[in-house]
Amino acid sequence: MRTEDVLATILTGLWRWDNASGIVTLDAEAARLLGLPAEPAELTEAAVRSRFHPVDWNEIDGVVNLAVAEGTLAESRLRIMDENGRVVRTVRSRSKPLIKGRDYQLVGTLQEVAEPQPGTAARTPVTGDWRRSREAFLLDAGRALAEARSTAEVLRVAASLSMPGFSPDGLAVFGVAGDRLTIIGHHGHSAGDDVPFSDMPLDTDYPAAEVVRTGRAIYLPSPDEYRERFGTTWPLAQRFGRASWAFLPLIVAGRTMGAWMAAFTYPVVFTPDERSVLTTVARMLAQALARAGVAESERELSLGLQRTMMPVLGPAIPGMTVAARYVPTGGGLQVGGDWYDMIQLPGGRIALVIGDVQGHDVRAAGLMGQLRIALRAYASEGHRPDAVLSRASRFLYGITDGVEGDHGARFATCLYLEVDPETGTLDIARAGHPDPAIRMADGTVMLRPTAGGLPLGIVPDADYPTTRLTLEPGETLMICTDGLLETGGHDLDTGWSRIRALLEQHDGESLEVLADTLVEAVHGPGSHHTTGPLADRREDDIAMLLLCRTGSPSKEAAARRTALTIAQAEPERIAGARGHLRELLHDWAEAEQVDAAVLMVSEMVTNVLVHTDGDALLIAEATGEHGTRRLRVEVADSSDELPHKRRPGEMASSGRGLVLMEMLAHKWGVDPRGEGKSIWFELYEGEDAPSWVPPAV
Repeated sequence: MRTEDVLATILTGLWRWDNASGIVTLDAEAARLLGLPAEPAELTEAAVRSRFHPVDWNEIDGVVNLAVAEGTLAESRLRIMDENGRVVRTVRSRSKPLIKGRDYQLVGTLQEVAEPQPGTAARTPVTGDWRRSREAFLLDAGRALAEARSTAEVLRVAASLSMPGFSPDGLAVFGVAGDRLTIIGHHGHSAGDDVPFSDMPLDTDYPAAEVVRTGRAIYLPSPDEYRERFGTTWPLAQRFGRASWAFLPLIVAGRTMGAWMAAFTYPVVFTPDERSVLTTVARMLAQALARAGVAESERELSLGLQRTMMPVLGPAIPGMTVAARYVPTGGGLQVGGDWYDMIQLPGGRIALVIGDVQGHDVRAAGLMGQLRIALRAYASEGHRPDAVLSRASRFLYGITDGVEGDHGARFATCLYLEVDPETGTLDIARAGHPDPAIRMADGTVMLRPTAGGLPLGIVPDADYPTTRLTLEPGETLMICTDGLLETGGHDLDTGWSRIRALLEQHDGESLEVLADTLVEAVHGPGSHHTTGPLADRREDDIAMLLLCRTGSPSKEAAARRTALTIAQAEPERIAGARGHLRELLHDWAEAEQVDAAVLMVSEMVTNVLVHTDGDALLIAEATGEHGTRRLRVEVADSSDELPHKRRPGEMASSGRGLVLMEMLAHKWGVDPRGEGKSIWFELYEGEDAPSWVPPAV
């Protein structure tokens, strides 16, 4: 008797599906079960598909793909529909894939089965509740694994997965190191249980090793089958008391990177649906582990770059304390173009450097490293600050101009200062960088305008004038990159207002606490609730250096003292000088005296720029107790021509400067010097201005 006749006797049909041609061949019984005439037929895939319930067809498609991938049987239940969309019967399909290259044929049987009673087929494909719970589980597992950012997080997520209808109580993830099998992580085992599996040759007779070698899953539904197939390593698994095991390959981009073991304390038959869930989880787990590995490699690379390029501060500076911070931007490799440095110079002097190379990528980090080394070399040769920056600019221009693959030449801002610890003298050269800030001993905080030049690398030959300041005992200097000011959507002005308030609130004790406070305020959770006016501004790296001269201010020293130069080529800095003086006198008791001082300074500086060929040097100091302080302001220039007091006519456009000083100042004068002269005035807090009688007309 033919096989077809035997199968027909037991109401079982035979069918063949050619994946390459899309033709399905049915014998008479299979055709009858599908609701067709009971005779052999060849149909297209679309014609056969129309006989199945749409949901069940999607289900069998996944089961078939799983069987093709694993080389196992494909088994499922299918509902047969008539022309009116009614279910006429349920059949069970069992098939075996015959793989030829990339194509395959499925040869299988169809047999009618009774409709399952409610609650008796919780794991069959036709049960909607199980399907919905499976889909919900896979969605939740995929989301959780996608959010994991490290290998440890991926393993924690895998250990917490509760699969629908069956959940393993023991998990292990195996990796590959050369020709050895290793343990990446495990759950449900005691400490030390992984030792026998932590370094195993890949040719060992162990399920995980075979999975890695072949790339195919292994299902062991019983201890007997485990013992029969892997007798050599069965004693290692026997002591855990498990009843069923599934070992699945972790495949990424066609390469088996490891294996995943799910072990159960109760028997599991591993139906096609259960294998489908396990296979899907294994694929998601492999992708998550691959992403975590890449992220951890990038973090290790960025940390290595930071350790190499961001040196720790050197030996302590006598009479001074230093604190520094570097915070990379939130994305990418966590490394960019910002840096700081501290360089020991001959004669006990110290150089502090801070800078920012354009960009936030690896190219910027590489240029930063080269530029930092070049600056150290030029400084160690004994060059003054202006010469160090000039040479650094030429160096950066040479290595970035016309570099293939770079989007234009890169530039860098930089601030370089030399410190004399004995005197507190600071010689500052600035290349397009934000000005330094000073917190005075009494808590007054001011930006200290300094002369500057173009950013490094713009032109090969650039000049960088030097500004000299004196850091008094109890004063703190802050230099930073623009990331500290602009992070959180601020511009330079609003960002400085935020930082200034924090500096004023500082108690003047721990410099490390101040550094942490500044970074936390602009980079911590609180900063996201107080964004600035530029909401779309990209976050930037942050580099910051704090320098404090220890000791208590002497009574003879000025309580507040500032100096700045207004160059002939920068008349717009007159407005900055007026604002600078107001900052110095922010708590002056008499607002009218502050207005008078600002007016006189504006006149004095303007006269220098209009009537001489040199720059104006402004020096202002306030001494004494609050309420009875004395303000002395000097404006010096290099011209020997002394000013003369005039009585300007009603329509005159000049000649009122000395008249204003005579009217507004308590004292004023003009002092000749070896080179040039100094015009000065004094105001006494709380005292009325001297009376002034206008001349007779």
